[in-house]
Amino acid sequence: MRRDHGLYPILSVEEALAMVLGAFGPLDVESIPILDALGRVLAEDVHAKGDIPPHANTAMDGYAVIAADTYGASQESPKSLRVIDNLAAGYVTDSAVMQGTAIRIMTGAPMPDGADAVIPFEDTHQEGDVVLLFAAVEAGANVRFAGEDVRDGTKVLARGTPIRPQEIGMLAALGHSRVRVHRRPRVAILATGDELVDIDAPLTPGKIRNANGYSNAAQVLKYCGAPLMLGIARDNIDDLTSKIHAGLAQGADLLLTSGGVSVGDFDVVKQVLVAEGEMTFWRVRMKPGKPLAFGRITAEVDGQSRTVPVLGMPGNPVSAMVSFELFVRPALLTMLGYTELAKPTVEAVLDDALDRKDDRRHYVRVRIEARDGVYHAALTGEQGSGILNSMVLANGLAIIPEDWTHAPAGARVRAMFFD
Repeated sequence: MRRDHGLYPILSVEEALAMVLGAFGPLDVESIPILDALGRVLAEDVHAKGDIPPHANTAMDGYAVIAADTYGASQESPKSLRVIDNLAAGYVTDSAVMQGTAIRIMTGAPMPDGADAVIPFEDTHQEGDVVLLFAAVEAGANVRFAGEDVRDGTKVLARGTPIRPQEIGMLAALGHSRVRVHRRPRVAILATGDELVDIDAPLTPGKIRNANGYSNAAQVLKYCGAPLMLGIARDNIDDLTSKIHAGLAQGADLLLTSGGVSVGDFDVVKQVLVAEGEMTFWRVRMKPGKPLAFGRITAEVDGQSRTVPVLGMPGNPVSAMVSFELFVRPALLTMLGYTELAKPTVEAVLDDALDRKDDRRHYVRVRIEARDGVYHAALTGEQGSGILNSMVLANGLAIIPEDWTHAPAGARVRAMFFD
């Protein structure tokens, strides 16, 4: 930790993140339909109640046969078998394959008694009730055996597993229509400032639209949170305080504010955050996003005291979005039950130079792409924290270390994809 102009402590990104994450843990558990569980985290182990597949079945269209009946078959010297039945997927037959016979069978149909292999259609030709075989197969060929995917009683999915489409498919295969997961974090989002108007309001002199409220809400949705839109708080203590209390009253697990936490800002936001709770830090050694406040807010809700973590983010739109990726996203994932929080990074060649750089860690907006087996990161134009288009054009952030005074073109840096 170091001091910034003697005013506020300034933390490293790692110090600040550790303090933020220390305030969160997995949320309580709920049972939901499996199609609502995408992106959530299992709160229980899932065991198989039965084999998958439940019975031996054919992996392709063909004829169920006794493998020994096919030995020696070739294009020049085909073998012939008598076809005794025709079996489609989803049906069973009372007929059993015996020496010299075969059953015509479709992919997924249960293997009939007596058969130990399937010869594909393309290696056969049927005439009436006789099929000619032009190739030999070994026992077990083209057969999917009972339990070859999942055995009865085995633990298939462990508690703490993030749920992707493949996990939803497995839950369906196991017969689970519902699953227990950690609930979605409720995030109250509050933009602050007299200069802000909502997106459908006319722009009068001196006003700008509230982009942060919507970009941050979209980020909350992206990471499986539930945004609670509190609107815009004006630069007065009463309005800001009442909107913060409204967020807590709606059951927020986290409060996000944007604007009003820079050193040069009017003190209204800082006054309210300090008056309503206890703040832990105000500055992080990064660019964009140096002004970042974190602490806890306490308010009376229905006669009971509620304390909720609060992150006060910068007002500039790029700063707010980058701060979200670095601090809010891991907090949301922690509440959802994730244990792997860091985004993967790649080593990339910086295509454009950064001629001047201060002693903060810089997160520059880049377009990352692979060329000739090497990742490259190209700047998306001017890097000002108010240039939202630099985020629109980017698919990631290049990370420039604190101790670099500049970053020449061709330098190798770590780069983080947004997705």
